[in-house]
Amino acid sequence: MQNNDLDKDLDKQDQEILALLKDYPMPEATAGYFDQALVRATHEGSRRQRNRWVMAGFGSAIAAGLVLWMAGGFFLTTPDLPVADPAIPGITMTLEDPRTINLVFASAEPLDAATLTVQLPAGIEMPGFAGQREVTWQTSLNAGKNLLPLKLIATSPLGGEVYAILRHDDRSRTFRLRIDVS
Repeated sequence: MQNNDLDKDLDKQDQEILALLKDYPMPEATAGYFDQALVRATHEGSRRQRNRWVMAGFGSAIAAGLVLWMAGGFFLTTPDLPVADPAIPGITMTLEDPRTINLVFASAEPLDAATLTVQLPAGIEMPGFAGQREVTWQTSLNAGKNLLPLKLIATSPLGGEVYAILRHDDRSRTFRLRIDVS
């Protein structure tokens, strides 16, 4: 019985609201009003969807940056080791222990058919390219940051510098990474 009383109270309130609204005249909608309302609603939905994708991309970029920062902090040389040149980033590897190094190439625009050359010091190799001091291949880069996971293995305690040379058209850029082997 309580539900019926509640329904009666709601019906009574609805009727009171409708009676009050009758005192306020509502203008008639123009001929194109509904079409304009649909266009605005569709436009607003696409803007919200675009904003949602932008925010998702921004959040993903922050998460990726944090992962790279944490991984970079793990791989960086410890402070008690001698540093040859503090401007050159470095890592310490263990002999015969494969390690993946993430190189990040930032590009202001997409680059098709870019040439990437990795030059390795004696005692550092890429698995699958045993004994090769230089490995070259073509790749395409997207605008923004491009991640290249480079797997390396130290075969001798010498260490040295790895050079990554990126060439596109008549431009080139060289990246250096110092490797110490313990």
